[in-house]
Amino acid sequence: MKKIPTVLRRDPDDMRRVLPEVTPGCEWVLTGEGAATRKYDGTCVMLDEHGAWYARREVKPGKAMPDGFNPVTADEVTGKVVGWEPIEQSAFARWHADALDWLGGEWKPGTYELCGPKVNGNPEGFARHTLIPHADAQLIDLADDGPPPWTVAEVERMVRWVGERGWEGIVWHHPDGRMAKLKGRDLR
Repeated sequence: MKKIPTVLRRDPDDMRRVLPEVTPGCEWVLTGEGAATRKYDGTCVMLDEHGAWYARREVKPGKAMPDGFNPVTADEVTGKVVGWEPIEQSAFARWHADALDWLGGEWKPGTYELCGPKVNGNPEGFARHTLIPHADAQLIDLADDGPPPWTVAEVERMVRWVGERGWEGIVWHHPDGRMAKLKGRDLR
């Protein structure tokens, strides 16, 4: 999984914040070309076509890549390498196994958000560890915000609205497969 770009350009002086400028390549979000979905606050895991589970991992510049790590992309700004490591060696392995035990069933290859009591402080408020298929993420109806194109201020307002509901942010999905995201904490 490639790192999803942030809709608004990151502030080079404080990478935790965004500027009121669209990231090049994300203009399609403001023209309304994609569907908006809820961004869940957990950790990303993947089931490959061979039935192996992996956890998303970022490796900082100068750090050794873990055994079995499959690099996918490098962030040009931070120098971090993003990729997949076998779930068994991830810090989230126990909670992933707990979710699989609890949920049971067959799993389709794809990416999932692992959420629950021991994942990132459980901002989603789950009582048990669970896996949410990214392909089934909750759609967000932005019709109340008026028809596109939207301004940067309108997109910021949308993200603040989902934040008021306790959600992490929005992921937009373009029909051609591109994605872009914006989290509430980016706007602080």
